[in-house]
Amino acid sequence: MTVPVQSCWVRERFAAARMPIRAAIPEDAPLHPAAVLVPLVERPGGLHLILTRRTPHLRAHAGQISFPGGRIEPNDPSSLAAALREAEEEIGLSQTSVELLGSLPEYPTGTGFRIQPWVGLVDPEAHLVADPVEVDEIFEVPLQYVLDVTNHRPHPVSHGGRRYRLCAIPYRDYYIWGATAAILRDLYRLLADCPEAPETP
Repeated sequence: MTVPVQSCWVRERFAAARMPIRAAIPEDAPLHPAAVLVPLVERPGGLHLILTRRTPHLRAHAGQISFPGGRIEPNDPSSLAAALREAEEEIGLSQTSVELLGSLPEYPTGTGFRIQPWVGLVDPEAHLVADPVEVDEIFEVPLQYVLDVTNHRPHPVSHGGRRYRLCAIPYRDYYIWGATAAILRDLYRLLADCPEAPETP
């Protein structure tokens, strides 16, 4: 029997989290700062992650699975402000409907970005609307599915003449990989580092 993951347990894990889980990125690294929101929402079967599928006509990462987020603009007072702004623009999520839980380590991408992920609980009554320019679909994945490491798969890639093995987390018809899967992997590491973590027998 699978134990549903509830918001109270996740709050406790973030309060007790031991971070960072990887070396910090140097401030002078030639990477563009970006931020994403990792939205969690309470459903009858436990917490779910809110994700998006990008529209197929975009120049970058078309059709890929992502969190709401993007580049930090000069008028953004912080990376958190940027993540919340992007979430409102991309999926219509009001900032007043988000309870901040904490952050995950910055993630450097092969496309030249340093992504700061922020994790928040979303009001289950929040009405989400996809921006038709950037977002093809809004969907949810049970957090318990991500916490089951047997659902994590290797994803080999080649970049700059070298081969790497990244993480992928396939879910139904959605193939989650790249920075999104890496951020989910960091979320898994944070939440699973607890003897009371829910397990799937």
